[in-house]
Amino acid sequence: MTTRIIIVDDQAMVRAGFAALLAAQSDIDVVGEAPDGAQGVELSRRTHPDVVLLDVRMPGMDGLEAARQLLAPAPAVTHRPRVLMLTTFDVDDYVYEALRAGASGFLLKDAPPADLIAAVRVVAAGDALLAPSVTRRLIADFARQRPSARSRPALRLKGLTERETEVLTLVARGLSNTEIAQTFVLAEQTVKTHVSRVLTKLDLRDRAQAVVFAYESGLVTPGE
Repeated sequence: MTTRIIIVDDQAMVRAGFAALLAAQSDIDVVGEAPDGAQGVELSRRTHPDVVLLDVRMPGMDGLEAARQLLAPAPAVTHRPRVLMLTTFDVDDYVYEALRAGASGFLLKDAPPADLIAAVRVVAAGDALLAPSVTRRLIADFARQRPSARSRPALRLKGLTERETEVLTLVARGLSNTEIAQTFVLAEQTVKTHVSRVLTKLDLRDRAQAVVFAYESGLVTPGE
C-alpha cells in the first residue's frame, strides 16, 4: 500500500529535498507541500494524506497549532492524519506539546535520509517514533515541569490490570514490543494485545500519547 504524505516547512529547499527523497520510494507518494501551518492544515483537509511532515517552527501558524488543528477530536473533522514533527533542535519546547496534541513523534532535520524514510513508514504503520533517547529525555524534562497535571491521569491508571501497568511502564521507557516480550517472557503478539488494551482503556491515540500519559500520571518519573 502506498503512503500518501504532505510536507509542511517554511524553507523551500527543505521541502524540495524531502520531497525528492521520499518520492523516489515506491511505497511513498508526496501529494503536496505547504510553506506554513495554516496552508498545511488546508492542504491536509483537501488531500487526506496518511502522514503529515510538519516543521515545528514556522512564521504565522507554527507546527504546534497546526498539529492541534489536524488532530483535534472535532466532529467536523473527518480525517486525521498521522503527524511527524520535524525540528532543528533535539530539545524543543513545542515538541512536547505536539506529542500531547497527538503527534506520533518527531525527527531531527539533520537525520540521515534513511531515518526519514523509515520514520514515515513507522508512523504510517501506526507506531510512534519514541526509541531515540532524545525523545525520552524531552518528555521527561517537560513532565518534570508539569507536576500539577498528574492527579487526573493517575486516577485513570486504576482501570489497568497489573500486567497492563507493567507494559505501559516499559513503553514509557522506550522499549519496543520485542524488548517488552523478552522482559516478561511473553509472545510479541501478547504484548501487542496488552498495548492495544492500554490505549483503549486510557483513550489514547498511540504509543506517543501513552508515554506522555505515563510521565504525567507519575507512573514513570524523570531520570528512571
